[in-house]
Amino acid sequence: MQCSWKAVLLLAVASIAIQYTAIKTFTAKPFQICPVPNPQNCGLGQETDSFDRLCDEYPSFTYNITRKTHILILATTRSGSSFIGQLFNQHSNVFYLFEPLYHVQTTLIPRLSHSKNTADRRVMLGASRDLLRSLYDCDLYFLESYIKPQPVNHTTDKLFRRGASKALCSPPVCDAFRLSEVNIEEGDCIKKCAALNITLATDSCKDRRHVAIKVVRVPEINDLRALVEDPRLNLKIIQLVRDPRGILASRIETFRDTYRLWRIWRASGRKPYNLDLSQLTMVCEDFLNSVSTGLSRPPWLKGKYMVVRYEDLARNPLKKTKEIYEYVGMSMDSNVVQWIQTNTRGNNELSAKHKYGTVRDSAANAESWRLKLSFDMVDYTQTVCQQILNQLGYRIVESPEELKNTSLTLVEERNFSPFL
Repeated sequence: MQCSWKAVLLLAVASIAIQYTAIKTFTAKPFQICPVPNPQNCGLGQETDSFDRLCDEYPSFTYNITRKTHILILATTRSGSSFIGQLFNQHSNVFYLFEPLYHVQTTLIPRLSHSKNTADRRVMLGASRDLLRSLYDCDLYFLESYIKPQPVNHTTDKLFRRGASKALCSPPVCDAFRLSEVNIEEGDCIKKCAALNITLATDSCKDRRHVAIKVVRVPEINDLRALVEDPRLNLKIIQLVRDPRGILASRIETFRDTYRLWRIWRASGRKPYNLDLSQLTMVCEDFLNSVSTGLSRPPWLKGKYMVVRYEDLARNPLKKTKEIYEYVGMSMDSNVVQWIQTNTRGNNELSAKHKYGTVRDSAANAESWRLKLSFDMVDYTQTVCQQILNQLGYRIVESPEELKNTSLTLVEERNFSPFL
């Protein structure tokens, strides 16, 4: 018995569908693919039933064609990462998490802060990648094993910087604030919201169209290659960079104990003989390795990588945010615009009292390090970090007079357009 041309066509379509689904992976919203008819039963194809009717009569195979956009902000401490994180946190359809890898570090390497040991820095990467993959899938239960003390009945008050995530301070996770509120203070969230219910947080994540996560505990872009190449993720990387001289000045003010010798140098004018050089060299080496990889445009990063200089964002926050949103394929909403207008015209005296805050005069803050570091410290930093300064378009200061001349900008015009 020979099959009709309809049966042959049906078999061909089904075969193509099977091959397609084998290559692709499961994501968010399903559609149906009809079952493959039994080639020994050509009668199925001889019927006048339409393709749609066959789908109704047989069990369907689900495949997801609409995928969430996942965003990873790759940064280092005191580089402006809290600021750029808020640009996504304020979006009504983004589920944002502030540095969840903190829990991985404190569990696996409790005493590691700013490690000098490369092996120590790498020991977390496998666990970190697994956790990030789970969080992008809205599996927040995976995080529980790293939270100490471990949550009871999926409830905890120990999630690091919970108040920095608007999604975790708004319904359905917390009823103390409205979804439309802008500038929910982190402290107010902690005070007014009950302990975090991870089940409700998971539901909130699943209800939102995008997931954004900020990390400062991944040294460079190569460490994320397994995630970038994972076909189950639609991952966009934003590499945030900042002038190393600005990072140093900010860390000296924020991490007073760790950078005690740098503070002594600034106060006395003499460099301590036992100054920990790795605190500076590590930043510049990680930047150089990561940015060099990204800007070399490897095939595995195509369409997945964008460099953002903090100084560009600080000077033109609305323009740069529009570029970032265009890169990730999202539309800005009014909450984001309102947050930018409110938080980039602040008082720097107020921001000095809140080291992790985001309300400040962003343009003035971009090069405020010039008033906080001595010329000797700046000159030393430029020597150690010369390669990355040149690559990112930061000008070298040649004299104490030039350092204090704040009318002279030290940021060259550079176009770090995403590799599309």
